[in-house]
Amino acid sequence: MSTDKNRATAAAILPLVGGPDNISSIAHCMTRLRIALHDRSLVDDEALRALPAVLGVVEDETYQIVLGPGTVARVTPEFEALVEEGRSPRTPRTPVTAEELADRGAALKQEQKARNSTPVKLFLRRIANVFVPLIPALIGCGIIAGLNGVLLNTGWLPAVVPALAAIASGFMSLIAVFVGYNTAKEFGGTPVLGGAVAAIIVFPGVAKIDAFGQHLSPGQGGVLGALAAAFLAVHVERLCRRWVPETVDALVTPTLTVLVSGLVTIYGLMFLAGEVATAIGSAATWLLSAGGAFAGLVLGGLFLPLVMLGLHQALIPIHTTLIEQTGHTALLPILAMAGAGQVGAALAVYCRLPRNRSLRTTIKSALPAGFLGVGEPLIYGVSLPLGRPFVTACVGGAAGGAFVGLFNQLGLPFGATAIGPSGWALFPLLDGPSGLGTNLAIYAGGLLTGYLAGFAATYFFGFTRQMLTELNADQEPPAATAPTADADKEPAMT
Repeated sequence: MSTDKNRATAAAILPLVGGPDNISSIAHCMTRLRIALHDRSLVDDEALRALPAVLGVVEDETYQIVLGPGTVARVTPEFEALVEEGRSPRTPRTPVTAEELADRGAALKQEQKARNSTPVKLFLRRIANVFVPLIPALIGCGIIAGLNGVLLNTGWLPAVVPALAAIASGFMSLIAVFVGYNTAKEFGGTPVLGGAVAAIIVFPGVAKIDAFGQHLSPGQGGVLGALAAAFLAVHVERLCRRWVPETVDALVTPTLTVLVSGLVTIYGLMFLAGEVATAIGSAATWLLSAGGAFAGLVLGGLFLPLVMLGLHQALIPIHTTLIEQTGHTALLPILAMAGAGQVGAALAVYCRLPRNRSLRTTIKSALPAGFLGVGEPLIYGVSLPLGRPFVTACVGGAAGGAFVGLFNQLGLPFGATAIGPSGWALFPLLDGPSGLGTNLAIYAGGLLTGYLAGFAATYFFGFTRQMLTELNADQEPPAATAPTADADKEPAMT
């Protein structure tokens, strides 16, 4: 039954994005189905948003359909299968389709490219592509680590604790290898060579190496070192492919790639990346212990604009580095408050626009995802188009961030053992020296503060008098007269 539902969702989406021949590539992340299109003008945005399974749509380098965590991983394979079936010899593509699509979509694609393909955004997106595939493992291992911590603190099932510790820690101990593999894959190198070079960082034998008068330690440099090492390996491999004769390429190129990149990693990158990673950890700890409420206010208030600009992707390696060093990232619970402010703002919009059926329906369908930390439907469907409510949502995020930051300053720090989830979904991943109960209470207090501040700021300051008049008048209910054929077709509130 579940498979039929997922296939039905994929089948409903496909014609609304222009059919199989309009799709050049398909991928998915934690919440979104990402589609590269030949012709953007063939997409029916309104019909897509109206589908029950679709939580929203986002335009970036790819066309992104928000389906939510779990659902997207099940719908994507069905969607891929339908696209392949549609491209079968039984339904050949028209020879002129490519030219027609290029002509009709040229202007729109140029505008989209200019808006979203700045060098900084493209680079950050590629860095994010290295880490996003690792998030499911981070989540699974993080939850297991949290469960193991509960068993350890309570003294329950002592025989199981070592096994859970091994399961939770195994992936993190080798995460540099996965980062190296994905980095080489993303930047056009041979993935396994990137993984081989990055594996040097976690190899226990590096403890016997003396680099410039200092002993190296396994794991020094962490994911940042792995990222740099694999990136270097990609460029060394490209040089080798260019200059090494084809007759000996299979032997010489892998050897030189691993040797040259490995030596540079051991005698340079591990030390440099280790210093950067240490500085990041020290800066984050100092920021929250000294800055406290103010730091939380700034971080929580600015996170939604960072998401809008695509700059939040730069935080993924920082989160991962903090998890490597301390077992959790203290930044994520604070940044999650931005989602709480967004939810509070959406609730205020719902209350202030009692006659705007379209917006109220969008809010009601998107709120469950918003509570679980999937904020795109509310951002792109509600607050951002309205303008002011987006700003007041940031105010709510700032208030929640200040609440959580204050407790860090008071000596009650905590964080998340994995990245990816937010909102209520972050509760199982909370960890810190103060104990599970304290961590849960502070995080819940931050969410409540974000909800209330976002609601109050939006309710009282999110609309001008003219905005309220126009938005409520646009969909004013029909007068109490005898029903007509058109009135009978009026959609019911959901």
